[in-house]
Amino acid sequence: MTNSRRWIAVAAIALTTLVIGLDTMVLNVALPTLAEDLHANISQLQWFTSAYTLALAVFMLPIGALGDRIGRRRVLLWSLVIFGGASLACAFASSPGQLIAARAALGIGASALLTLTLAVLTVMFPDKKEQRRAISLNMAGVALGMPLGPLLGGWLLDHFHWGSVFLINVPVVLLAIVAIIAFVPESRSATPRSIHLPSVVLSSIGLASLTYGFIEFGQRGWADGRSWIFVSVGVVLTLMFVLLQPRLRHPLVDLQLFGVPAFRLGAVYAVALNFVMFGVFFSLPQLFQAVQGASPFGSGLRLLPMVAGLVTATRLNDRLAERAGIRVVFAGGLTLTLAALVVAAFTSQSTPYAVIGCWMFFLGTGMAMVMFTAIGWAVGSLDPEHSGAGSALLSSLRQVGGTIGVAILGTVQATRYHSALGDADVEPVRDSVNAGVEVARSTGNTGLLATVRDAFVQSIDLLLWSTAGIVALALISVLTARRAFDDSTTEQTSAASEDERQSLHVVD
Repeated sequence: MTNSRRWIAVAAIALTTLVIGLDTMVLNVALPTLAEDLHANISQLQWFTSAYTLALAVFMLPIGALGDRIGRRRVLLWSLVIFGGASLACAFASSPGQLIAARAALGIGASALLTLTLAVLTVMFPDKKEQRRAISLNMAGVALGMPLGPLLGGWLLDHFHWGSVFLINVPVVLLAIVAIIAFVPESRSATPRSIHLPSVVLSSIGLASLTYGFIEFGQRGWADGRSWIFVSVGVVLTLMFVLLQPRLRHPLVDLQLFGVPAFRLGAVYAVALNFVMFGVFFSLPQLFQAVQGASPFGSGLRLLPMVAGLVTATRLNDRLAERAGIRVVFAGGLTLTLAALVVAAFTSQSTPYAVIGCWMFFLGTGMAMVMFTAIGWAVGSLDPEHSGAGSALLSSLRQVGGTIGVAILGTVQATRYHSALGDADVEPVRDSVNAGVEVARSTGNTGLLATVRDAFVQSIDLLLWSTAGIVALALISVLTARRAFDDSTTEQTSAASEDERQSLHVVD
């Protein structure tokens, strides 16, 4: 393959990641509209997000193994077909249940796109300098999709049916399919690993049960016995999955990767920040639309300061790490994130948007400093033969963190919203802030409108204080873990066998 064709292939791969970034942000902007048009409650709104991220987390590892066995380009193409079909199903869903199912299918399609792109780029670019450049371009696809999502999605919501926010995926998917067929070479593992089905079942049911239990807490309260049963079953099955992996010849998750300090710490910080980011992104569009009266497009515009912070940090991270060191970048990013969250926690109905936009920018910058430094640090600490498996595991853990983050933080927020409503905590007002605002407006009850909005602001403030606590713990660990950071610069994974060294190759 000529050099120019390789870079066209990179652009095609980046196009697929753009779709994922676009879809994530589009849904956040559309949540208030979906709540009204589909009559969705808080639990169902959480499942619109959680079904997608849970499917991502559950299917990343088995689909990665499938790509190793039958061909990565083949799996990428089929995944794009699934993603496009699921986008159509989302667009024409007529009930919350249908949309949740379609979102899960969307997550299955996206799981391969996030899992196999690194392996494909590793095959195409054996030179490390070119490889880093190709991976940076791939990440730029996600960065571009994030600002396009709220702007394009908000404009579509203002002018068309909400289903249009999912239809925009279809032409991008078609372009990506054509480009990958034309320019991306097929590759597969020389030593394919079998897929251990019991591990897939244990991890899938365990994560689904755990997430469902936490979401149900938001509707039924922390004393609900059924919710505790689901959480307990999820914990037991997940523990069984973890204990099973070391006994397998080809485990679904290689736990030895956590023996590398940089990978272990990078994974922890990436998961923690994903936990925080997903929780914040879930709530902000509802604040802008239900409390401050913004349109969907206006809500998209209001998210741009955070996206601008994310993009700014991605361009500065490498330079800062080279000059100041990884530990300083982590400490600075976490400090910036913590300060922004503390300021944000004092948000009220009357807070000017200029103040909100300011803390959103610094929050996005701080989160991106930590997130992308953690990912690069973790993957960079692994030998080449472990980079594919390590990246797949890291991506899966991040998705789990985001899924559980939406579930737990959404539950914390819902519990506070219900308690702050007081006597107004009745159906349908208690279902969501959007339902409460709709009831208040339809009845002309200005007192109820003020109560609903104030209750929701209180719930967001509690969510932000909760995320600030998580970030504070991460910051403390960075400040007290000097030796772990120093040791991680020299430790590497054990040498691979000759078969493993040949595990990535292009098919003639």
